[in-house]
Amino acid sequence: MAPRFAFCLLVVFSSAWISLTSTLDAGTKPDAKPAPRGQVAHIGAPPRDPRAPQDLAHFGALPAGSFGGLTSEREAGESWPEWEGHAKVSRQNQAGRTEAETVRTRRDAETWSDLEASEQEEVQLASSTFALAGDTAHNQAMVHWSGHNSSVILMLTKYYDFSAGRVTESSLWRSTDYGSTYDKLNQKVGPKTILSYLYVSPNNKRKIMLLTDPEVESSLLISLDEGASYQKHSLAFDVLSLLFHPEQEDWILAYSHDQKLYVSVEFGRRWQLVHDGVVPNRFYWSRLGLDKEQGTIHLEISISDGRSQYITCKLQNCSEGNQGKPFPGFIIPNSLVVQDEYVFIQVPVGGQPVHYVSYRRHSFYPVKLPKYTLPKDLQIISTDDNQVVAAIQDWHQNDSYNLYMSESRGLFFTLMLENVVSSGGPEGNIMIDLYEVAGIKGVFLSNKVVENQVKTYITYNKGRDWRLLRAPATDLQGKSVDCEQPYCSLHLHLHVSENPYTSGNIVSKDTAPGVIIASGVVGPELSTTNVSIFITFDAGNTWKEAFQEEYSVFYLNQGGSLVAIRHTPLPIRHIWLSFDEGRNWDKFSFTSSPLYVDGVLGEPGEDTLVMTIFGHFSHRSEWQLVKIDFRSVFQRRCTSRDYVTWQLHDEGEACIMGMKRIFHKLRVNGRCVKARDQYVPQVSDSCPCTEADFECDYGFERQVDGSCSPAFWFVPSATSRDCISGDSFLNSTGYRKALSNNCTEGTLLKYSPRRQKCPSQVPRGLQLFTSEGTLVATLHKNVTFLVFLEEGLSSTTSITMDFGDGTAISYVNISSIEDGVKHVYSKVGIYQVSATASNVLGFDRVTLYLHVTCQLEQVQLSAPSVVVKNKAVNFTTTLRPNNVGTVTYYWWFDNKTEPATSLDGRMSFTFSQEGSHVVTVQASVGNTVHQDQMTLSVYDYFKSQIVAFSSNLDEANPGLPEWREDIGRVVKRSVIQVTGISEDQLLVSVLPGLPTTAEIFIVPERRTRVGSVEGRRTHAEQLSQVLLSALNQDLVQFTLKAGVRVNVYASRLSPAPLVDISDGSHSSTAIIMLVSGALMGLAVFAIYKFKRKNTYTTEQPDKEQEVLPSVTSIADTKPEGDKLDGVDLQQPDPRTKGGSH
Repeated sequence: MAPRFAFCLLVVFSSAWISLTSTLDAGTKPDAKPAPRGQVAHIGAPPRDPRAPQDLAHFGALPAGSFGGLTSEREAGESWPEWEGHAKVSRQNQAGRTEAETVRTRRDAETWSDLEASEQEEVQLASSTFALAGDTAHNQAMVHWSGHNSSVILMLTKYYDFSAGRVTESSLWRSTDYGSTYDKLNQKVGPKTILSYLYVSPNNKRKIMLLTDPEVESSLLISLDEGASYQKHSLAFDVLSLLFHPEQEDWILAYSHDQKLYVSVEFGRRWQLVHDGVVPNRFYWSRLGLDKEQGTIHLEISISDGRSQYITCKLQNCSEGNQGKPFPGFIIPNSLVVQDEYVFIQVPVGGQPVHYVSYRRHSFYPVKLPKYTLPKDLQIISTDDNQVVAAIQDWHQNDSYNLYMSESRGLFFTLMLENVVSSGGPEGNIMIDLYEVAGIKGVFLSNKVVENQVKTYITYNKGRDWRLLRAPATDLQGKSVDCEQPYCSLHLHLHVSENPYTSGNIVSKDTAPGVIIASGVVGPELSTTNVSIFITFDAGNTWKEAFQEEYSVFYLNQGGSLVAIRHTPLPIRHIWLSFDEGRNWDKFSFTSSPLYVDGVLGEPGEDTLVMTIFGHFSHRSEWQLVKIDFRSVFQRRCTSRDYVTWQLHDEGEACIMGMKRIFHKLRVNGRCVKARDQYVPQVSDSCPCTEADFECDYGFERQVDGSCSPAFWFVPSATSRDCISGDSFLNSTGYRKALSNNCTEGTLLKYSPRRQKCPSQVPRGLQLFTSEGTLVATLHKNVTFLVFLEEGLSSTTSITMDFGDGTAISYVNISSIEDGVKHVYSKVGIYQVSATASNVLGFDRVTLYLHVTCQLEQVQLSAPSVVVKNKAVNFTTTLRPNNVGTVTYYWWFDNKTEPATSLDGRMSFTFSQEGSHVVTVQASVGNTVHQDQMTLSVYDYFKSQIVAFSSNLDEANPGLPEWREDIGRVVKRSVIQVTGISEDQLLVSVLPGLPTTAEIFIVPERRTRVGSVEGRRTHAEQLSQVLLSALNQDLVQFTLKAGVRVNVYASRLSPAPLVDISDGSHSSTAIIMLVSGALMGLAVFAIYKFKRKNTYTTEQPDKEQEVLPSVTSIADTKPEGDKLDGVDLQQPDPRTKGGSH
């Protein structure tokens, strides 16, 4: 997420790029399509690096050659709309103004009329107007002005259809006379070609690249002669963003919509795949002097959900064997930032993100924040001056951030400013109200929340001291302003507005030191009402109100003059010029017909004497390009006599950051053209060091008297991290001099740290974790352990790793294991892994418990399919493979939302209601979860019989649940045909495993008939005897396939009981019931023998594929216990037995 600095005068304008947008219908939404890197973002996108907040290399410095507006610096080589030669503007939505806006417009218009009436005769500027004929409907435009002694301007206009979400028309225009006239190039690029984006090489502005709309075709057009001619090349992918190399003008990285990264070393003529699965906006070119090879690419690639990896690879060979892994473990997704000398990542440790930093591509170390700073979010703001500035949202903050500053290595951070205002950007980015004044090192402006009020503060020594801004002594009418601090002061809008026509802009320029222009208010706090434009000539010491309305102000003539254009929904034809740093303004006419102004384009380069104003005469007219040549306003070239000196000071204090800085500025009202070779930026003299030149070191806090004392949580140590890799260290005095402070002598020795030899010390702060940041490893695969030591002399401290499986290894020092320690486990289990750092004075030990698992493939739930109400049921599970390590089981019974858990695959449960019940079990191992489910039937009572099958069925048993269900269905149909038992009273469950067995259940009827419970039980007993007799006579059989008949018979053995129905003892009643059952069986057998006679001999079992023996059905049975009619049964085999429940 990108932080935003308020580094711009206006989002609308810049030196050589412009994005003109026209929203002609009220309520139309702006284009939200992500803009590829190097092209102009559309409609209200604030100036920022589209990749990430951390990618800002320098904040606040206005690039040389920009005319006004966007002043954030980019990483070298990136071609952004916000940078040198880029701008964006938006036509105002006239129909969509709110009531408040209308009121303000009326007041402004009245003020404007009064000014016009009071002014003397206007002066006409030299200008020319050109209309882009035929582009009336076009609502977006991109403009490139090569500058640097080039007269070529390119303009791409487009019609973006908001309902379709794409560009449907485009035109390409080219001027060779500084914008006086334009030629339409649609025929050169193809009359049917629809262009969507325009790119320019940052290293060679003659090289132009145009992208077509991917909805129509995916191709690009390349020009090597400033757009005079083009070559078209097809693309095999759709470009989402581009990243140009900072030095090589033909080297480009392209990121596609499917997260693939491509590279071209021929300025887009040929492309080669670098890597797939690249995290969006997390790819970086190498830096000369830091990376070993110029063609190195830094990438963050996605490994799986929640895990990424930081790799480096060569330009045209990113195969596995050519990849480097600067950090051996996995990192948190979207956390890689490569910026100047620093590489930042986040690592998951114990479920929490830990920030790591690498300085100058060396080893990674954890970032050290004040102990109880617990960041919810951390944004890298700047890496200027070999120092890191970070914005951190602490655990108790919601809408504000704290600013922290590091020492040179980016390791130890101290507080810079608390409660800085933050807001959300249009693309979900974080906007931080911090602005660095261009041209003067160490001067920042920031908006801070104080007792629920937003106030603007300024610092001259890079955050050591902050103070409120002094309000102007008088207003624009010369009336005295009664404003006493701290109750009243000047407050400025430092954020970049999403709407280029609203307040909230600030600008400064390197070539105009001390001049800052911003919109703001005077009062107790910052507000958005009654905003005026304020200007300072002495870097914020004193301020003057320049306009009581909203204006866009630009630098002209290398900052020697200022141009102001009024913000208004009304057409205008005047601009205002100042030749004395904004003290006085003169009005000039730039067009004879009033123009609705949409944006301004200034000539790139330092001279900036030609400007083009974009607009339209009516809401439906063509774009009008008004070129203004300011050279006629200036009388001559400047000489040394036209310059005066100005000394920077902070309320009279001239020694700032250890220096007295004297700047050369153009004399007031000097109407001469500044020459670059005559411009001398500044002269500096060092100052003696005082306490004011030092900030508090890590672990120390500034007290009321200004001194630095240890924080309550900090125990000053005799060593530092230097002693891990070296033999000496700088022993802190509690103070550290700012890196950009140049004071000498004075109190330098008093406050400076003293280099001392690293003493022998007991190792402390040993850390151990896996490269994946988890406590789970996979069997037979490498697991990498990372070991870090907070304090201890590396050369005399050894490290011993005990992997908990009987293997241990020792290293003579910790530097031997910077890339981690790898180990492979051969058995699953939980291992106690320990690391011990030791020297002659003692040791430090850290332990973790590692779960080694293998991949779980399946879990199978086992239980009887029919159970007795209010009797405990035992559920068991079977895993494949059976030994996978630590398994957690989750059990759901029916529709309960909260599961029961267990660490073994068994669970007992009692059902209190009859009916069908669903049981689900999940087995969790590491990141793998498998599930099985079954349905049980619960009754008050039932009868069951275990059956076996002829051995030929085992040969066809695949062990699948679906197969068992199919066999059970066939067996049930056969039993029904043989015995005539009702389908509702019969259930068949084929059990898993071999030999194949099944259990047949006889359950109560669904519809309860009138009768006693005892009678219904007797009826079920009779049906059970019928079933048993049929099984003993081999009457139950079925055809598995042609020629394969399977017999079903009563099993002699019962499976282990799964339903607890006993009381735990053999009562005499049970014995009597057993004897009674035997006698009844003999009686039934006798009846069956008598009535059966010769029926069985007439059967024809081969009649059809699943023919079963025909028997007479059970007649209508009486629940009162009437005898069975129409049934012939044989005596049961005494070797078989059934179950009664």
